[in-house]
Amino acid sequence: MGTVGDAANKDANGSLDEKKPTVVFVLGGPGSGKGTQCANIVQHFGFTHLSAGDLLRAEIKSGSENGTMIQNMIKEGKIVPSEVTIKLLQRAMQESGNDKFLIDGFPRNEENRAAFETVTQIEPAFVLFFDCAEEEMEKRLLGRNQGREDDNIETIRKRFKVFLESSLPVIQHYESKGKVRKIDAGRPVEEVFESVKAIFTPKTEKSNESSIVD
Repeated sequence: MGTVGDAANKDANGSLDEKKPTVVFVLGGPGSGKGTQCANIVQHFGFTHLSAGDLLRAEIKSGSENGTMIQNMIKEGKIVPSEVTIKLLQRAMQESGNDKFLIDGFPRNEENRAAFETVTQIEPAFVLFFDCAEEEMEKRLLGRNQGREDDNIETIRKRFKVFLESSLPVIQHYESKGKVRKIDAGRPVEEVFESVKAIFTPKTEKSNESSIVD
């Protein structure tokens, strides 16, 4: 028999449970083209794109104490504490009014992943992993001119190393659950997006398309 406490808990959690959003983690090394493809997914499939890096950079620009701490850690090639990034992501999710999110560049490591699932009570629908050779990513990063202070060869190589050491265990964790969708990101943008579309297009639409072709 349910108690008043049970009912109160249900009410407190009900709104969250009812509105539990769809989350897709987007992972790939720096320069793998995640940002470009996320913009395409937003346009075609109505997701809200949340870049952990962009949120952190916006916090730095705000000049807050939090922002200064983040800036120092990024300069040293360190990973920002999970709670800081998760709070920024949660705030952005609540403010967006959407229920479908691409979370780009997070979780960066196993601790990030566990903290996100514990704090938000959300497990991703799947992980979109942009797999790209290091030489190709390096070439892309050095070729872009975005004025980012972390786009120099030494820092780029440090970021590759951090990605490999920290993010691959996250990918392996979700791979063991059958939740990783791996994309060959070394190809031209249009070809990569064709592969992305195949993952995001509902099965019903795919079967309709194939019957039209038949």
